[in-house]
Amino acid sequence: MMYWGNGMSAWAMAFTTLVNLVFWALVIVGVVMLGRHFDRRTPPNTAPRSGPKDGRPLAHQILDERFARGEIDEDEYLHRRQVLDGRPTARPSVG
Repeated sequence: MMYWGNGMSAWAMAFTTLVNLVFWALVIVGVVMLGRHFDRRTPPNTAPRSGPKDGRPLAHQILDERFARGEIDEDEYLHRRQVLDGRPTARPSVG
């Protein structure tokens, strides 16, 4: 039986269904984006050593790590530490 006049055509039903799906997809995407925006515990794309730990600047941490690995000796470590603290001293003897 065909409906003429008062019934919806197949194209109108398809269009209504499509608009409904797009609307709900946008609602879901919006809710997910709001959830991600308000649930930022750490900024995205940051390295683990992105800031100071235990109150010291990152440069001090790197210097401590290099000294601990044996990349620099004690004289070099102390000299660089004093420079970082703003107290320049005479350069240690090389050789």
